Amino acid sequence: MFIPANDGRLRYSGRIDFDDPSAPVLVYAATYIKINFTGTSVKAELKNHRNCWSNYMGYVLDGEKGKFLLPNDEKATYTIAEGLPDARHELMLYKRMDSCHYVTFYGFELDDGAEVLPPPEMPRRRMEFFGDSVTCGEVSEAVDYVGKEDPVHDGEYSDSWCAYSWKTARKLDAEVHLTSQGGISLLDGTGYFADPYFLGMESSYDKIEYNPGLGETKPWDFSLYTPHVVVVAIGQNDSYPYDCMAEDYDGSQAVKWREHYKAFIEKLMEIYPRAHIILATTILGHNPNWDKAIGEVCHAIGSPRVTQFLYSKNGCGTPGHIREPEAEVMADELSGYIRSLGEEIWQD
Repeated sequence: MFIPANDGRLRYSGRIDFDDPSAPVLVYAATYIKINFTGTSVKAELKNHRNCWSNYMGYVLDGEKGKFLLPNDEKATYTIAEGLPDARHELMLYKRMDSCHYVTFYGFELDDGAEVLPPPEMPRRRMEFFGDSVTCGEVSEAVDYVGKEDPVHDGEYSDSWCAYSWKTARKLDAEVHLTSQGGISLLDGTGYFADPYFLGMESSYDKIEYNPGLGETKPWDFSLYTPHVVVVAIGQNDSYPYDCMAEDYDGSQAVKWREHYKAFIEKLMEIYPRAHIILATTILGHNPNWDKAIGEVCHAIGSPRVTQFLYSKNGCGTPGHIREPEAEVMADELSGYIRSLGEEIWQD
């Protein structure tokens, strides 16, 4: 029995291209589809659109996490589970990785005679993270490399479920959009994303599809999702190819970055006029002048709904990507800070 993508009993979360409701395109890490069903098996019909890395989809079925490889860019049906108890099941199919690939979703295949049950309720609280690879959970499953440089890999260790961002949202019982991309900085021409274009968050934050390596970009309609809490975790890839904050804090490039960062935060304040916006980086090693610069911008904005947060190991926790155990500690600290802001931040 085939359950098409536009079946109203499915639940979606994330910035998703619904221009064709029967074939929505999943772009961002942590984007997901949920279904409650009965029967003994479940499959998903997908088409991958690869840009780099080996691409994997993730799922959580009855509380157990798994993944499967998308080996090519052809439309195909992927078996998630067979031989299940003939009972009620809960499935979340989610995007583990960032725009190293897009995925078109066509629907689920269930047993003949299976029943699709009422959809799960969405959390009332809503969050959004603007960040880079750490926020996406890149290389987060390489748990043997806690506090170390990254191992050689081809995408198999990247999992948004293990990222501090999604962990924080789960601890707070909040829906989350990870508007984040590996290698991205704030400004065009810096960072590592989209070689040779090197696009920054300024050029990507307002898009659904945003990777020029995968075709035309599309604008995002901000009215479709309004977060209560926004975390901006930008300022680590910005040191490439020149670490202006470390080398010349009062120089023209560093001043330009602070000006543009301030304008970006003020733009988010305009788009989300009630949201609390948290300015942060992460525990990944970086020069402390970036956090100093962010602090100065926070002070210059001077709004009670824009605050800066620093982790206990901010900027000095690891030379590699954040592994899941480290992300757990970050999520504990960040969720604790958000709770300290009071319940009123979650009011619509």
